[in-house]
Amino acid sequence: MIRQMRRRMTGIAMAAFSAVILLIVILVNLFNYTELSKRADRTIRSIHSFEEGEQQQREVRRPPGEAFAGLPDREENFMTRFFIVRCEEESEEASVNMDYIASVNEQEAVAYAEEVLKAGREKGYRGAYRYQVFTGDGEKTVIFLNAAREQEQMRSLLIISLLVALGSLLLVFILVSAFSGYAVRPFVQNMENQKRFITDASHELKTPLTSIAASIDIIELEHGENEWTENIHKQTGRMSKLVGEMVALSRLDEAGAVLNKETFSLTDAAWEIAETVQPQVKAAGKTISIDIRDDLSYTGDRAQIQKMMSVLLDNAVRYGDEKGKIEFSVFREKKLHIRVWNSCHFDSPPDLKRLFDRFYRPDSSRNALTGGTGIGLSLAKAVAEKHGGTITAKCPDADSIVFEVVL
Repeated sequence: MIRQMRRRMTGIAMAAFSAVILLIVILVNLFNYTELSKRADRTIRSIHSFEEGEQQQREVRRPPGEAFAGLPDREENFMTRFFIVRCEEESEEASVNMDYIASVNEQEAVAYAEEVLKAGREKGYRGAYRYQVFTGDGEKTVIFLNAAREQEQMRSLLIISLLVALGSLLLVFILVSAFSGYAVRPFVQNMENQKRFITDASHELKTPLTSIAASIDIIELEHGENEWTENIHKQTGRMSKLVGEMVALSRLDEAGAVLNKETFSLTDAAWEIAETVQPQVKAAGKTISIDIRDDLSYTGDRAQIQKMMSVLLDNAVRYGDEKGKIEFSVFREKKLHIRVWNSCHFDSPPDLKRLFDRFYRPDSSRNALTGGTGIGLSLAKAVAEKHGGTITAKCPDADSIVFEVVL
């Protein structure tokens, strides 16, 4: 249980930190992508304004190698590489301005423009280029800006942020794993004190209970049986059962509580419990239907598994309807299933999540009238979990309840 608690605590801490660090990585890279794209778009708009003005003033092409002069920063002008494709809307002719680019030829530039126009987007990335489409005077102008540096910055930031995130996760995992023991130490001490109390209390209670039972036997021999001695027998038996279940539950809470692990016939073990409970069912005026599949085997503690089945059947007998029905099934569907169904009427549905809590009863009727201790289902849950299984309770309707163990 302590290991499970530490693993759960570590898992929750890592999930929370992972969510935060992932959000930070996404936001940082998204912000970087947006800012770099905006900067590229501003450059493209400056190119468009400059080129439109020059196109109206000059009649000859600019000499090859001449520096671009459309940006305020003179150094940035030398680093700005782009090409422009103009397509008339009423014809398939295209003109290409390749004055400031050397990495593509005119055919490739036209192919890029056709691809962009076909996609129907006004701006975006095409390979290493950031593009933007301008419409006016019966033609479409597509400006492609070399954005290789910006893309490299994006990739570098993404890689660095991911490496930092992974390193942070690893460091936090180590720290949380190392200090989780300190975090659960008060709970561990509390559990140890609780176990010690239950063990000590059970030993202290056994002696007076044995003495009371022996004294009642002597009184009955001398004065005969009566309703008072019968009631004392009943209550001492109930107390002895409670003490035994508390001790068993305390042992199951300890690490490695599956003491006698062996491979055994689950079919035979289930039939032993079913045959034992049948007289109890008959005495209670109820009927039981048994469906135990043949050739089922399991590796675990046979005594604990049988105790779990006994608890579930005893629960069905005690708390089922008068003259009600019980169904006991053991079968395999990929995993082993142990199912106990019984009819019972609820004025209000029980809190199914709390049914397995120690000493919990859905209503006041589950008291001395039934002879229950309120600890049996907790014991069944502990056995199931110690064997790596689960136990659930469901109310298909207001007139029945089913408990199912999956091993």
